[in-house]
Formats: sequence, structure tokens, C-alpha cells
Amino acid sequence: MMTKKTISASRASLILFLCQMITALEVPLDPILLKELSQPPTITQQSPKDYIVDPRENIVIQCEAKGKPPPSFSWTRNGTHFDIDKDARVTVKPNSGTLVINIMNGGKAEAYEGVYQCTARNERGAAISNNIVIRPSRSPLWTKEKVEPKYVREGDPLVLHCSPPVGLPPPIIFWMDNSFQRLPQNERVSQGLNGDLYFSNVKPEDTREDYICYARFNHTQTIQQKQPISVKVFSTKPLTERRPTLLTPVGSTSNKVELRGNVLLLECIAEGLPTPVIRWIKEGGELPINRTFFENFKKTLKIIEVSEADSGKYKCVARNLLGSTHHTITVTVKAAPYWITAPRNLVLSPGEDGTLICRANGNPKPNISWLTNGVPIAIAPEDPSRKVDGDTIIFSDVQERSSAVYQCNASNEYGYLLANAFVNVLAEPPRILTPANKLYQIIANNPALLDCAFFGSPVPEIEWFKGVKGSILHGDLYVFHDNGTLEIPVAQKDSTGTYTCVARNKLGKVQNEVHLEVKDPTMIIKQPEYKIIQKGGQVSFECTIKHDRTLMPTITWLKDNGELPVDERFIIHKDSLAIMNVTDKDDGTYTCVANTTLDSVSASAILTVVAATPTPAIIYDRPDPPFDLELTDQLERSIQLSWIPGYDNNSPITNFVIEYEDGMREPGVWHYQTEVHGTQTTVQLKLSPYVNYSFRVIAVNEIGRSQPSEASEQYLTKAAKPDENPSGVQGIGSEPDNLVIIWEPLKGFQSNGPGLQYKVSWRQKDVGDEWTSVIVANVSKYIVSGTPTFVPYEIKVQALNDLGYAPEPAEVIGHSGEDLPMVAPGNVQVHIVNSTLAKVHWDPVPLKTVRGHLQGYRIYYWKVQSLSKRRRRHVEKKILTFSGNKTHGMLPGLEPYSSYKLNVRVVNGKGEGPASPDKLFKTPEGVPSSPSFLKISNPTLDSLTLEWGPPTHPNGVLIAYTIKFQPINSTHELGPLIEIRIPANETSLILSNLNYSTRYKFYFYAQTSVGSGSQITEEAVTIMDEAMASRQVDIATQGWFIGLMCAVALLILILLIVCFIRRNKGGKYPVKEKEDAHADPEIQPMKEDDGTFGEYSDAEDHKPLKKGSRTPSDRTVKKEDSDDSLVDYGEGVNGQFNEDGSFIGQYSGKKEKEPAEGNESSEAPSPVNAMNSFV
Repeated sequence: MMTKKTISASRASLILFLCQMITALEVPLDPILLKELSQPPTITQQSPKDYIVDPRENIVIQCEAKGKPPPSFSWTRNGTHFDIDKDARVTVKPNSGTLVINIMNGGKAEAYEGVYQCTARNERGAAISNNIVIRPSRSPLWTKEKVEPKYVREGDPLVLHCSPPVGLPPPIIFWMDNSFQRLPQNERVSQGLNGDLYFSNVKPEDTREDYICYARFNHTQTIQQKQPISVKVFSTKPLTERRPTLLTPVGSTSNKVELRGNVLLLECIAEGLPTPVIRWIKEGGELPINRTFFENFKKTLKIIEVSEADSGKYKCVARNLLGSTHHTITVTVKAAPYWITAPRNLVLSPGEDGTLICRANGNPKPNISWLTNGVPIAIAPEDPSRKVDGDTIIFSDVQERSSAVYQCNASNEYGYLLANAFVNVLAEPPRILTPANKLYQIIANNPALLDCAFFGSPVPEIEWFKGVKGSILHGDLYVFHDNGTLEIPVAQKDSTGTYTCVARNKLGKVQNEVHLEVKDPTMIIKQPEYKIIQKGGQVSFECTIKHDRTLMPTITWLKDNGELPVDERFIIHKDSLAIMNVTDKDDGTYTCVANTTLDSVSASAILTVVAATPTPAIIYDRPDPPFDLELTDQLERSIQLSWIPGYDNNSPITNFVIEYEDGMREPGVWHYQTEVHGTQTTVQLKLSPYVNYSFRVIAVNEIGRSQPSEASEQYLTKAAKPDENPSGVQGIGSEPDNLVIIWEPLKGFQSNGPGLQYKVSWRQKDVGDEWTSVIVANVSKYIVSGTPTFVPYEIKVQALNDLGYAPEPAEVIGHSGEDLPMVAPGNVQVHIVNSTLAKVHWDPVPLKTVRGHLQGYRIYYWKVQSLSKRRRRHVEKKILTFSGNKTHGMLPGLEPYSSYKLNVRVVNGKGEGPASPDKLFKTPEGVPSSPSFLKISNPTLDSLTLEWGPPTHPNGVLIAYTIKFQPINSTHELGPLIEIRIPANETSLILSNLNYSTRYKFYFYAQTSVGSGSQITEEAVTIMDEAMASRQVDIATQGWFIGLMCAVALLILILLIVCFIRRNKGGKYPVKEKEDAHADPEIQPMKEDDGTFGEYSDAEDHKPLKKGSRTPSDRTVKKEDSDDSLVDYGEGVNGQFNEDGSFIGQYSGKKEKEPAEGNESSEAPSPVNAMNSFV
């Protein structure tokens, strides 16, 4: 007998759901593959649930679907079959299920009101659309009524009722006068949500006969007008002030029910004199930040994106100087059904298991019901592979006949959700979708991604080979992605070759070859350099590149990151740029950009243009402002502006700048519109709708900008639909179960008209869901709650205003919120590379468990203890992060002979996942550090004592110390090296049998079993023998040495005397004119024909001498008497001789003279003084 085992339904669902995550197939969006595979129908497009149609146009009810074979379509109307063939006005579009009901030729839209539903069916199942309720729009006329004039006493309240006709959809109400100008509104006068016009108190200026209420019906683009209301205010003095009372709502309390996600609008309008001020509070809480707005002069409280948390009591308080009143509104937030987990299409192979999950929430809780192929599952044909468990259908051991389309309906009193999800059972041999012999080219040292897109059922296994007969690829050099892609993280030149991808399952095997070429990077080997050039000169920038010989580079030059000016002065050569006749405008940054088909490099240099020698010039100034602005050719989107230029003040006007002011939105703020050449005085300006334009013109020359002209007359353009949609649309999740859609809102006149709003649409990507849309205003963010964790969504945001929608926006892809990763990396292994380096391997976690953008893996590691010291230390954890889908990493900087622990965690944008179990590993021994010190003491004639400390970092078990030493003689030559090995437990050593009075050099280091560590060196000297010291002879007392020194001194003296004589013969000494007049024989110069020395003279010698400048008769020369002395250049009279007789006073470049000594010698010049005078 078979034993039955039972498990709970929830646990079974979880187990099977995990199985589904592992085994469910994704069908690639390959058009050829999709044409070949059988597939149940999927509804791709349908009309909205509540479809209001224009009664003047044909009714088009959309229903598009895809499937293989192509589906057929049928319709029901009000729950019964709709026979299209029996109604001549109804046709179906070819190859489509879309209905077209022709009412343009005598038909009536009211005849086709009802609830429609589309069914798309093929041999694999049937999908159904939502119930589409068709209603024609209605814009009825106002009922005729006699409007009596309103007579009101000054200061009294007044309500002008609009009471518009009931339309479908409801009309938009606004009050205007006979001139189609909106009536001004303020804190005293404002329009209520019901369209009525409220006066808190009337003033005489409120008297007028054209208070007109307008109702705009957008669907039919019609505006209905109520009969004008006449108001006449009469005065009675004095005015009686009064405390506030509420005009709306009435009473002290009221109730309001709003649906989740909608906009909550609460209104309080009060009367009183003086005009009351409205304030809003929420009892027992705060108004939600960033979602609360006050409109209509704070009379309306607006809360967007309401949720259940916004339920509660809201109080409005109206106050003036005489008192206050209040009203409490109890708000209850209900919720139509919304998805938590919508069912997704399921592709299985025969014999596999899977689940469909349909989870929704709402208030009240929605009821979940299942259908199969459009029929309630309770009365559908039985399928033994299927079991319904509440919101889950469990499939086991499916067969091809199990293929069907299932519908999940979640409904409550406020609405319903309907989702189609098919189960498609396929048995398909492997197929490789990547084109054969595809060539990949990349630059060396970059990642290479080789595609192998595949499909098969069951899911094929993928293997990669390199070369024709190569072995299977594996190891750390490659990354194998789940989609079949082979990644080479750092491709090198030797990575070039042919790679083969093999896909196999139990139904067959297929392979495909791709080719990889790795190219050398492009480099700029000679870059342009910074240049300074005078105006009018020429300059050249070099740019020499090196590139892969198979790539053809192109070199482009840029100026200030833009194109070079179109000017024949710029000459581009192969490796350089030359600029001829440089001008001030050429000043800037020049960039050389080298591009190939695979990479791009650039280098920049700055050119600074300096002025040439300035010449006198006339005075230039900024131009005078233009004047006499005139607007002509006034159209909806353009206008012509003309002006008269002002005086240019000697510098030609180069251009005119046109600015505009929007008097409606930003009065007093001027914006740039355009600019034209300085020879133009007329320009055609493009305009935007719904802007009250004024223009002004500014003239510009090389000196600067003129003052702005006087503003032109104003020109108001008509409103229109928006021309553009918001930019910067993004979808990111702030929580695991939401999607935050943000966008850059349109600014200013981009709205093109009043009533700017945004239609925000989203749907889950690749699951065939319908678009979900909301319309919001005055916000740039919308939060979609209840989303699955980290799934892609298609998002679009469309602008609209009171006149219609902007063009269809582009779709962007976003993701719902991330959650922390679920799984820790497994199979963590540590490979010891050496004593300070380890390599860590781990298995990557499944991408589905990352639940976010995979940022990488993070290794935590810490030292437990040193194996040599055997004591634990303070744990200091270190962290290394490895980006991307890495499966290994290196741990550098480890300490040898130590015990470590580590764990690995996966990281996404939300944070870290759980840690893997701690992995213990040990580093091997290393070489030790140098001994902590080496001290040499107690020197004797033949011995020295050595003491040392053990290494600070032994890095293992010490086995010995080694001391090496060698003598050093008087010429610093090293003698033979002696080595002594010392046991590891010793800390001192006495070296004997050394030579006396000898210097020794010592080298000392420790050893472990791995090898020798760093050495420490010292020097020491043994002491001298006293007997030997007494036999040493002082060379300074030897006679031969004294005689030699005297001979050297005599030779130096003779040399200095000769130099001194030559100095006096050719030297330059000034002579006073006064001395020329006296025949003093001691100083009178000799004639050349006497054979004596004459006076050396040049043009400077005729300058008169200062008093007392004559050379004294004792032949001494004072310092100030010489024009050329070494004293002027530095060391002066402080010059000395070395022991070898050379002069050591040197030229030092000083310019100032040192002050003279107070006691100057009067003797004849010594050799030193003579040298000081010699040049």
C-alpha cells in the first residue's frame, strides 16, 4: 500500500514556487523564434474599462492579441454573444479583434451603450479582455431660466450658483465676463469645487452685469454658457463687522470617502467682515509632508496619492478679528483592488512543476477567483496536473495538453483587476539564436562579452570551447552568465581566436562559433603643450598617436569642446594643428581627439593670446541701446520684431540679443529668446502658446553689452495642447514593494495652456500586462505601491492640459525597489599564495536571490592570533569589495605565521546579504624582520661584546642568528668576511682573537625555516696597544717635511708677486683732473717712448674723482679707491689660504660692499691683499 504524506498548503506553495524560480523558462523575444513556437494568446492592447466615446465619431473598441497560431476573436455584449455579422454598422479590423462601429452615417451612439468583452482564442487557450463599459459623452444645454438681478448690501456675503447641466464626463467650470476675461479671484472672492462663486463680503466694485458661468465639456470640445447674472451692491453706512460663518460645507461635521491613490480635496469657504482666513489641521496627527497642497487661497486642502494612513478627522478653522468658526470632516480611505503579485506567464517543459500566484489587496479585502480560457475554473474541464489553492494554482508533472490561459479576477465593491497568464508546455530541442561566425572586436585590457543566446525546453546546458579542438573553458579567467554569455574580464592579445558555444538538453545538441579579435589601444605619444603667443603671430600644436595597425584612426581638433572655427587661418596637418595670424578670439583650450571604431583618446592644451606692443587708440565703449521696437505679422506661433540700432561708440555691433518677458507667469523676469547678426534689425520669432509676451533688444560689440531697450508692447498667444512631455523620467524603488516614478516637470510656458497635468503610466515588463495610469498635477513624483521586489517596469509620463494631451511619450525602463540579498555565497575556499597573500574563491549566488542590482561581493577578514606569539589580539576586521559578478579575490598584506578568519557577502544597492560561515585559514612562516637592536660594547685589544634583541616580527619560529663581520683598513678597504651561526635562544656573544686598533663592520640577521630576514649593521673598533702608540712618529716634527713646506710657500709667494705686478700694469685707476694740472713727478704718468707705463684710459676715465681718492704715498690701496676688487663680490679681505697654498676666498655673486674694518692696515699690500685686488 502506498503511504501518503501531507504538507500544509502554504508550505507546498513555497516549495513549488522555489521550483518555479529554478525551472520556469523565459522565451527570448527573437522574432524568428516567436514565429516558430506555439504560444497561447496574450492580450496586447484593449480599450479602457470605462470608455467614454464622442457621439459624433465612429466607436472604436480595441482588442489586439498575439499567439501562435494567430488567435481568432469573439465578443460579448452585456454578457451575451455579440453577433457582429448581423449588424451592418459593425466591422472588425483585419488580423485584429478591434471593433469599429460606424455611426457617422445616421447611427446613434446611444444604441451601442453596454458592457463589451473580447476573447482571443487559439488551440492553446483563450485570453479575455476587461469588461469595457461603452458610454457616449453628453454635453447638454443649460435649462432656460430667468435670472433675476442680485441686490446686495455692501459687506454682506453672496453666492452665485452655477448649477451646470449634468454631463458625461462632468464639465470643467469657470467664470468669465462678456469679454471672455476670467473674473479675478482672491481670498474674498473665489470659486468652489461645485462651480459656485462665493463672496465672503461684497464691495461696490463687485457691481457688474456680466457674471457668466461657463461649462467646458472636453470630450466634445464644447463650451456651454449660463445666462449672465447681474449683481448690484448698494451701500449703507456704517458697515457692521461680523465673525466668520461657513458658506460651505454646512453644519459642524461631515464625512468624505476617497479611494487609495486618488487626490483628496476638502473645501471650506467662509463669510465674514473682515474677510476670514482659513487654516487646516489634522486631529491627532500631522498633514503629510510633500503630499499636501493648499489651493484656492487655502480654502481647499489637497492631498495627493492618499493611502489608508490619511484616514482621520480634518478640521478647517475660519478666523478674523471678531472670532472664529470651524468644521470637522471625517475622511475614510477605501481601496479598489491593487496587485501585490500579478500572475506571470509560465513556460514549462513536459514533466516539470510550476505555480501561478495571484495576490491583491484592497479595502475591503478583494475576492480572488480563477478562470481558465475565460470559463470559471470550477466548471472548466478537469486537468489532473492542476490544483487550486486560494490565490495559487499549483501545477505538477505537466504535459502538452496542460497548456491554457488562466485569468485571475480580484474584485471588491470599488472595482476589479483582471489578469491573463498562460501556461505553455513546450518540448523543444536546443536552438542558438546568436548569428554564426559573429565577430567581436575589443581593445586589450577590457572585458570581452561573447554572446550565446539560446532557447530550449528543458533548459539547455551551455559549454564553451576555444579553438577547433580545444578543451572546455573553466576557471577564474572566465565568467559564465546564465544567459549563455561568456565573459573574459580582462582580454589580452592571446585571447584572440575562435570560441565555440555548445547547447544541449535531452532532445538534442547544437553549437555555434564566434570570433574574437583583441586590438592594441590607441595612445597619444606626443601631446599638445601649453602655448603663449602674441597677437598676430602663429602657433602650432602637435598630436602624434600610436594605434593598432588594423584600425584606421581619425584625428579631430576641438576648440573649447566645440568645433574649430571655419577659418582658413586654421591649418590641420597629419600630426599637428597650425593657427596663422593669431587673434584674441583664438584664446582657449584646444583638444586633439583620436578616434577608432573601438576606442577614443584625447589630450588638451591651452593657448593664451597676449597683446602686442600697445599703440594709442581711440576710446571704445559699449553700444547705446536699440529703440523704437515694433511688432508686426502677428500669428499664433510667430511674430516679427523690428528695431532701430543705437550708436555703436566706435566698435561695430556684432550681434543683437532678443529677450522676452512672460507677463502672465513671471512679470519682471527676462529670458533669452534668440540673437541675430549685428547687421539685422528685423527677426521672425517663434512663440509658444498661452504666453503674454513682451520683448526687448540688447546690442553687443567687442566691448560689451548695451543697456536693454525699452520693452515692446505685449502680445498674448492662444492656448494649445502641450508640445512636449516631461524629461528625466526614471523608475526606482525606495522600498522593496514600491516603484517611485519621478520626472522633470514642464517649466513655465511649456504647459501651452491652463490646467497642466501629467498622465503617469506603468506596466511590468515582458509579462503582457496592461498599462496602469493615473493623472496627477503639481507634482513630479508618483509612488506605485505593492510591486514585486526588483522587477523591471515600462514607464511613460505624458503631459496634458485643459486643451488635450501632448504627443505619445517615449517609454523608459525602471525597476521596483531592491531588498537585501537572501543568500550567502557558498563553497568559500582559501588558497594560500604565500605568507602575505591569499586567494579566496566562492560560488556566486543565484541572480534571482540578489533582489537588486548586483554591485559585487565583500570579504570581511580579521586576524585571530599570531602563531608565534600564541596570544589573541584585539580583532580589527578588514573589508575588501570586489565589483561585479566576481567569484574570486586576492587578500594582500597578511601577516605571516598567523591565524585568520573570513566570510563573504553579496552586495546590492540596498546593502549586504547574509554572511557565509566563517572560514579559518593560516598563513605559513615568512622571513623575520631585522633584530630590534645590535649593541657592541666592552672593546679590548682583541675582543668585542655583541648584544641584540629579537626581531619585532619573527614571522615564524626562529632557528638561528647569523653574524658576519670583516675588518676595514685605513683606506676603507674591506677585509675577508667571517660568518658565525648563533643559536636562536642566545642574546649576546663575545668575539675574541680580533686585531688590535682595528675597525670592524658587522652584519647581523635572524633566520626562520623559510630563510634569512633583513640585516642590521654596526661598526666598532678594538683599542690600541700603549707600547705601539709610543712608537708612532709625528710627521709634523720631521725636518724633510718642514723643508718641503717652506719650498712650496716660497713658490706661492713668487707667483703672487708676479700677479700683483701684472695687475698694476694693466689695471684701471681714475685720475683726477686736478692732478693733471700739477706736475707731480710721483704720480705723473710716463710716456710710452720712455719705455715706462702710461695711464690706461677709456671714456669713463674722465670722470672726476672724489676728494681723497688719490693713492697714498705708502702704496696702500683703500677699499673705496678701487673700482674692481674681490671685496665687491663676496668674501673680500676675509679670503684665506688652504694648507696647500690655494686661495679659498671664492666669488659668491654679492653686489653690496662689506663695511671697511675700523683698523685698516697702512703697510704695503700683503700677498693676500694683492690677491683681493686681482681679477
